[in-house]
Amino acid sequence: MEIENVRLDFLGHAGFLITIKNGNEKKIVIDPYNLSENASKEKADIILITHSHYDHCSIKDIEKVKKEGTVIICPADVQSKITRIENVKMELIEEGEVLENGKIKIEAIPAYNTNEERHFHTKKDLWIGYLIKFDNIIIYHSGDSDKIPEMDKLTGYGKEGNHFIALLPVSGKFVMNPEEAAEVASCLNANIVIPMHYGADVAGTIEDAQRFVEICKQEGIDARILDKI
Repeated sequence: MEIENVRLDFLGHAGFLITIKNGNEKKIVIDPYNLSENASKEKADIILITHSHYDHCSIKDIEKVKKEGTVIICPADVQSKITRIENVKMELIEEGEVLENGKIKIEAIPAYNTNEERHFHTKKDLWIGYLIKFDNIIIYHSGDSDKIPEMDKLTGYGKEGNHFIALLPVSGKFVMNPEEAAEVASCLNANIVIPMHYGADVAGTIEDAQRFVEICKQEGIDARILDKI
C-alpha cells in the first residue's frame, strides 16, 4: 500500500515494512517474525521492537533484515537479546519518549492488556507500540495491546491534511479480538486501519482479519487486509 512517498508492506503476524521514499530512502521494519524469503531480502535502516516475546523479538529474523549500522529501537527488557546482534546500534525507548532520525519521528506508546482474562502484557512490563511520523504520514503500530486510555490522545491525528494509519491486532486470546479492535478503530478516527497479529503459529486467522474489516466497513471505516510479502 502506498500513500504519497511512503509504502507500507505486511511481513506477517505483527511485522511491517515502512519504506520512506524522499530521495534518501529509509526502510523501517517492525517486529519481524517468520519472514518469507522475499521479505528477508529487505535491509532495514531502523528496526522497531515492541516487546520481548519471541514472536515480536525474533533474533533470527532481525538478523535477516539488519545490516551494518542498523538502528534497533526497543524497550529496556529487550536489551539483553539485542546485545547478541553484531554491527547494529541499539537505542532504548520508553513510554512517551520521542526519537528522531532525520525527518522521521518515532514515539513510544504504551501497550498492555486491560481485559481481566488476559495477563500476557501487563502495564508494569512497560512494553510499547509505536507512532511513526514523517511529513503528514502518521502510522500507529499498537503493539500487543487491548483498548487502553492512552489511545485517546491519538484521536486527533486523522485530521484533514494527515494520513493516519492504524495497525491493530485482531487475534483475540493474547490481544484484542476483531470486535474489540473495530471499537478501537472507531475511536481512533484513523484514515485507514489494517489488521495484524494473525496467520502465524501464535494466534489468529485470516478469518479474524476478515471479520475485523467487515465490522469496520459497516461503521464506514476504511479497513484493509494487506497481502504478506
